[in-house]
Formats: sequence, C-alpha cells, structure tokens
Amino acid sequence: MNEKRSTFGSKLGMVAAAAGSAVGLGNIWRFPSETADGGGAIFIIVYLACILFFGIPLMVAEFLIGRSSKANASGAFDKLAPGTQWKWVGRLGVLTGFIILGFYMVVCGWTVEYIIQSVTGNLKNVSDFSANFNTLLANSLRQIGLMVFFVFLTAYFIFAGVQKGIERSAKIMMPVLFLLLIVLVVRAMSLEGAKAGIDFLFKPDFQEVKSTVFLDAMGQAFFSLSLGMGCMMTYASYFKDNTNLTKTAVQVSVLDSLVALLAGMVIFPSAFALTANPDTIVSELVAGGPGLLFITVPELFNQMQGSMIWSAMFFLLLALAALTSTISLMEVVTVYISEEHKISRKRALIFVVTGVLILGLISAISSQFFNILDVVSAKVMLPVGGLFISLFVGWYLDKKIVHAQLTNDGKIRFGISFLKGYSFILKFLAPIAILLIFLYGLIG
Repeated sequence: MNEKRSTFGSKLGMVAAAAGSAVGLGNIWRFPSETADGGGAIFIIVYLACILFFGIPLMVAEFLIGRSSKANASGAFDKLAPGTQWKWVGRLGVLTGFIILGFYMVVCGWTVEYIIQSVTGNLKNVSDFSANFNTLLANSLRQIGLMVFFVFLTAYFIFAGVQKGIERSAKIMMPVLFLLLIVLVVRAMSLEGAKAGIDFLFKPDFQEVKSTVFLDAMGQAFFSLSLGMGCMMTYASYFKDNTNLTKTAVQVSVLDSLVALLAGMVIFPSAFALTANPDTIVSELVAGGPGLLFITVPELFNQMQGSMIWSAMFFLLLALAALTSTISLMEVVTVYISEEHKISRKRALIFVVTGVLILGLISAISSQFFNILDVVSAKVMLPVGGLFISLFVGWYLDKKIVHAQLTNDGKIRFGISFLKGYSFILKFLAPIAILLIFLYGLIG
C-alpha cells in the first residue's frame, strides 16, 4: 500500500499545503485578541520565541511520525509501535479533527454570508453590526445552508486527491491569501492615526507584561500551527523521502506567523485609526472571537471609503484561510477511514461528509452544542494529543528512526548538540509546557 500512496508533486505545493493547514481563522481572530490582551509587542516577542523553541520541534515530531510510517494518523502509530496502545494517540487526533470540523464549518459559513453581504452592498447599509450578526445566528436555516455549501466545497478538493485537489488548491489559495493580506495592510497603514496601532504591535511596553503571557503565547503558538490534530502527521505521510523536515517546519511556521502578524497589521491600525477611544477598542479586540470578525471589523471597514471593496476582500481572506484548514482536517479523517477500513477514498469521503453535516447541523441549531465542541477540542483534546506526540518521539520512538528522519539517512548534517537539544525539548520542556497550557485552559 505504501508504494501506491500519493505524494506531493512539488516542494512549493508541499509547503503551501502544510502552511495552509496551519493558517486558519485562529490566525485572524485569536491572534489579534491574544496580542491585545497580552500588551501588544511583548506578547508577539514571547509568541515568536514559543514558535521557535516549542512549535517547530513539535511540528518536526509530527512530520517524522508521518513520513517514517507513510500512513494515516492512527496507522502511523500502529506501524511505529505495533501491539501497543500508542495507536490511540493517532485516533485521538482523527477524532479531534472530526469534532473541529463539526463546529468550524458553521463559522466558515459565516464568512460566506459576509462575502455575500459585502458584495451586494447590504453590509454597507448596516447601522447595528451586533444586531446584524445576531440576526444570522438566529437564522438556523440560513446557517445550515451556508455550512452545507462549505462542507461540499471542502469535499470537492478532497475528492480530487492529494496532488490535483489538496496541493493544487494550496498553490492557488495561499498566494491569493497573502496578496489580499498585503493589499489590506497597505490600506490600513494609509489611514490617518494608524501609527498608534503599529506602535502597539511593535513597540514593547514592559509595564504591560502579564504574569500569564508565556502560557497565553504558548497556547496561541500551539493552536496556530495545527498541532495535535493529525494534520501535519497526515500531510507528512505524503512528503517525499528527500524532504528536509526541519527546514519545512521552519518554512511553514514562518508563513503561519507572517499571516498572523499581517492580520494584526490590518486590524490594529484600522482599530486605532477609526475609533475615538483606543481603550474601548483594545477591550473589544481582547474579547476576540466571532464578535471581532463579524461585528468590530465590519464596523471599522464601514468607515472607510470603498468599504464594500475592503470588507469583501477581508471576508474572502477569511474564507480562504478557513478553507485551507478544513481541507486538511477533512483529509485527516478521510484517509484514516479509507486506509484503516480498506475502502475507497470516495466511499470514505461520503461517510466523513455525512458525519460532519450531522455535527454541523446540530451546531448551527444549538449554540450550547457548538460551544461544547469548541471547548472540548481546543482545551482538552489538542493539548492531550500534542503531549503524547511529544512523549512518543522523545521517549518511545527508536532513536535510529528519529535520526534517520531528521538527517534523511545521513544526507543532512546536524551536530550532536542539536540532536541532543531537540531530544531534551521533546522529553522535558515541551511536555511541561503543554501540561501547563492544559491546566491553565481548564482553570481559566
């Protein structure tokens, strides 16, 4: 089965797909919220340090599990640790991806609704943006229709396969996403008063340091890189044998962080330039969540000349970021069902789509169910999955496999100190950090 397994056709497509998996709505609504709450530049510095010292090593760990096994997230542990209970780590990742799809698709539907409202000019005529969003939330039938559209849009790319679907879409969508972001950044920076937002983002104020800034930054880094849900593991199973795993992890992390920073450079300058009370807007940014993207940001854009254009571009950006993530999540579940139950990809996809539609239907109708899926996946399942992945590679996996994957069977040279440092991070530092995030999330 390994010989027939698909692979990414090009290095560009591989990096674009992996980066697309990492880039999602969390970069655009969670990152600005955490940055505002963390005091701006101080949070960004700590966040980037967490990406470097924890995020990249954990991504490499998922990469080497995926490529060394050439299997789905569950099958990978069956191959590398046969006859053990480690397979449940992979299955947890698959289940996490499935649960996230169940509520995330509803949010994706909201982005489509706001694209429609922007293009038709309806959003321009809104006077109460909170009421406008609440009207959508109260319209379950509308939400279900939008959710169904996004589920089938995602399924289209999964059905097309790894190269013709996932890779080809990523090679188109990721450049478009960056182009939209850059245009929006230029527009935001041109606003009178935008400098205050840029200063907040990039000028550290050490009097604003929070005691929990490390845990907040670590949590954002962990969730932003799509770790613990089987996405990176699954995509790495399509990597070619000559792929430099460490270099790829760095490239993906840089692209993911760049999207988050650019999103901040859209939202913060706009927020500070277009509001009379900076303290109020900071508190609104701290609140984050759907309110930031579907109430605060549209209200800000509505004050700009050509608001229809800017809001349409912004929500198209959101939809693309969401789609690159839903594609990776649906692929995780589809390939698991296909390989583990030995059925065709098409039939497996039908099962996945049916399950996601059921969860999405309930999430659209019940906000309580929506919130349960969100909290359980983000605060419990993702940290637990990441913790055991770190322990598996750090303590259990044969060091010969780790060395062979990191060095591509000796073709890439790493110093002994680098390899020992990497092992130390996975054995001790990363598990402790993830455990702290887990406890902090439950208590907070």
